[in-house]
Amino acid sequence: MAKAKTYYFCQECGYQSSSWLGRCPECGKFGTFAEELVGGERLKAKGERRAGMSVPQRIQEVKYSETKRIPTHCGEFDRVLGGGIVPGSLLLLGGEPGIGKSTLLLQTALSITQTIKQSSNQAIRLLYVSGEESEQQIKMRADRLTSDLQPPTSELYVVSETVTQRIFEHVDAVQPDLLIIDSIQTISTEDIDSPAGSVSQIRQCTTEFQHYAKSTGVPVLLIGHITKDGTLAGPKVMEHIVDAVLQFEGDRNYGYRILRALKNRFGSTAEIGIFEMLGSGLREVPNPSEFLLSQRDETLSGAAVAATLEGARPMFIEVQSLVSSAVYGTPQRNANGFDMRRLSMLLAVLEKRCGFKLGAKDVFLNIAGGLRVNDPAIDLAVACAILSSNVDIPISPRIAFAAELGLSGEVRPVARVEQRVAEADRLGFEKIFVSKYNLRELDKKRYHIEVVPASVIEEAFRALFA
Repeated sequence: MAKAKTYYFCQECGYQSSSWLGRCPECGKFGTFAEELVGGERLKAKGERRAGMSVPQRIQEVKYSETKRIPTHCGEFDRVLGGGIVPGSLLLLGGEPGIGKSTLLLQTALSITQTIKQSSNQAIRLLYVSGEESEQQIKMRADRLTSDLQPPTSELYVVSETVTQRIFEHVDAVQPDLLIIDSIQTISTEDIDSPAGSVSQIRQCTTEFQHYAKSTGVPVLLIGHITKDGTLAGPKVMEHIVDAVLQFEGDRNYGYRILRALKNRFGSTAEIGIFEMLGSGLREVPNPSEFLLSQRDETLSGAAVAATLEGARPMFIEVQSLVSSAVYGTPQRNANGFDMRRLSMLLAVLEKRCGFKLGAKDVFLNIAGGLRVNDPAIDLAVACAILSSNVDIPISPRIAFAAELGLSGEVRPVARVEQRVAEADRLGFEKIFVSKYNLRELDKKRYHIEVVPASVIEEAFRALFA
């Protein structure tokens, strides 16, 4: 075998160079090159040896059969995947450390094995490979997640291993129907001399698991960490290899977690799943609006309810605002869960177009529940919450808002307003403020809720604070 050589790889895109570069010529990022030791002779990966030779065929001659998806028996997870796990697929689940990635997949594995065992005689074998925890630690977490675990009859196998060659030996012995790897950053292959977590190791290991999934039809679920920038650690080429990229996100100070699909070859990327983190594991939240709207005994100023969309699911969130006189001379602007630049724009619109003098006042904005919302349809709710706090007049909690604001103060229409109005009607709201340009898409006779149209922001203010 030839002597190992030193190469430099871009941590963002995986570009390879024989010398260190300050800027990557492929992705244009600065300071992303890291030194790695690579063997001189390229060895074939075990996954490539398993695949064998492929033969070109005419597309008319290609035969396939409709394969059933493997249901996870978790409604929120199945919603994001598009109905279940596709056989032979490679999925990547990313998220911050401690957000609950391992808990989600272990809980899903337990749910699959227990539900299948109870509903039919057919058993599905799962192999959970952990490079971060021992078998005893996995068992402790499994006992916490379920009280009905039966080790003698359960078809969930666990092993602590970090080398792909030995992982595939365990796979040959167990013959699983589903393989879970926790996490891809801790797995390495003996064919490459660089340490685990490096660009070349992540790329090679992901490729081996891809060949295994495609050649055997066994789906593989990979757990991946994310960087401080919020992107998946490792080269971007890893995201192109896998069939689906799932992001598990949320504020650890709150109990809510959101699962969304950034890429899905077998389903939509518009769906999201919402969970609540409890001491006994993750619990599905089928109606998040009931949890995101605070239960108040009395109506207070500075709060408004906005109708937003997370993926294809309508959600109602509470926008809280506090406006007070600036004590220290320089007014403060602070937003939690909302874009700070958009808040500055809305404050400028309120002052320029509506005549409200907010330049000498502190403005604080908060999205209840720890969510971060980028939907422009909550603009009108933000503006009304700020005005409500400024004049100290409360807004009824049975009123919702779904409209965007323009720089000239006009109330602009939003997408899929029918879903927002229908959800507001189902939850028992009395009124919903929308743009008058959305009325052509609505049949108000279908709903019991009163739809209040507005063309400019002054009309909404007059209807609220007449």
